[in-house]
Formats: sequence, structure tokens, C-alpha cells
Amino acid sequence: MASYQTEDEQVEALRKWWQENGRSTMAAIALALVAGYGWQGWQTHRTEQAEAASAIYQDLLEAVNISSLGPLSDDQVVTARHLANSLKADFSNTSYAQFAALQLARMAVNDVDLEAAERELRWVLTQNPPEEVHKVAQLRLARVVAAGGDAQGGLDMLAINAAAYEAVYAEARGDIYMQMQQPQQALSAYREAASYNQLNGFANTTDLDLKLQSLQLEPARATSTPGQEEPVDAEG
Repeated sequence: MASYQTEDEQVEALRKWWQENGRSTMAAIALALVAGYGWQGWQTHRTEQAEAASAIYQDLLEAVNISSLGPLSDDQVVTARHLANSLKADFSNTSYAQFAALQLARMAVNDVDLEAAERELRWVLTQNPPEEVHKVAQLRLARVVAAGGDAQGGLDMLAINAAAYEAVYAEARGDIYMQMQQPQQALSAYREAASYNQLNGFANTTDLDLKLQSLQLEPARATSTPGQEEPVDAEG
């Protein structure tokens, strides 16, 4: 514009430019506005979805009465399954759906329906869950697979770097070795679990202490490094 000598020439140049480019410019502006409002709408939709899923999951927790150690009533089971399946069907892209599937798997294990439990746990793993959820689902799936008769398959699922879950993974390996009637390998795995707990400043669970004691090992003296195997003290 600065190259033009008079205001009339500038106006005429602007008019010609608008005739040539005005429509495409307006279209671009319109698309930008639509995209902006569309993004805001999508964000609002996601927030509403998350809030709705959260409410349903809270109802699910209340239905299963997760703080109770007793068995679920028939009404609790029916309600919990309905809510969990609703989350999976209508909110499958949320973490709440994955949590719901974990609850369904837990109920299936309680009913000794290992096929249903395995199906739910494998579904969780296909949803690209957060690492913590993935580790929990993998751990539970390994136990279910082993309980179903494929002990080696369960061990294979636990042969990964479990990071913060190393202790519970090692304990699960010990349980599977006991199922396979391999007490020496079970002892090594339980000691590994105890060592990880010690390294991280955690106390052993009562169950782990009992398992160690049953194999003639003093749990308070479990100081071996992870993976190191020691013979069972037959005289203990």
C-alpha cells in the first residue's frame, strides 16, 4: 500500500484485492470461528461425559459396598452389573469404564466364573489404560489365567518390569509356583517380594509373612536381594 501515491489509488487497490480475495478470506475466518466453537463444544462435551461417568461409577461403588467384606446380595450384583455395563457401553473412552470392568472381573472371580473374569481383564488391557491400571489388570489376569489351569501362561504375564508393583508381582509368581508344586521357586519369589518391600520401606503383608513361615523362613530376616534363591531350612 505504501507504494501508492494517492488515497484514491489505495482505495482502488483495496477494492480490487477484495474482489479477488474477499470471499476466500471470509470463508477462512468462518472456518476458524466454527473450529473454535467446535473445539469448545467438544471440550464441554468431554467434561459432561466425565461428570456423568463419575456419577455412575460412584453409584457402582455404593452398589457393591466396596468397604464391606461380606458377599454381595443378589440385588447388589444385579445393580452393579447393570451400572458397570452401562459405563462400558456409553462411556468406553473414560477410565471409569476400565474401573467398571475391573469390578466386573472381581465379581466374576467371586462367582468362580474365570472365563468372564478373563474376558473383562483382557478388555481393560485393550483400552490403552494408564500404566497403573494396566499393571493391576495384568496382575489380576495372570492370577485368573493360572487359576484356570495355565500356570505357565500366568507366569509369563508376570515376567515384566512392574516398577512400583514388583513386590506384588513377585508374590503372585510365588503363589503360582506353589500351585505348580514348586516350593523352592515359590520361596525364592516370596523372598523377592519381601526384599522389594524392604527396599521401599514397606512392611510385608500378613499373607506374605504366613507364606514365608510356611516354607520355614523367618520373614523378619528376609534380606536376600531380589532374584537370589536360598535353600529351604529343613530343620527350621
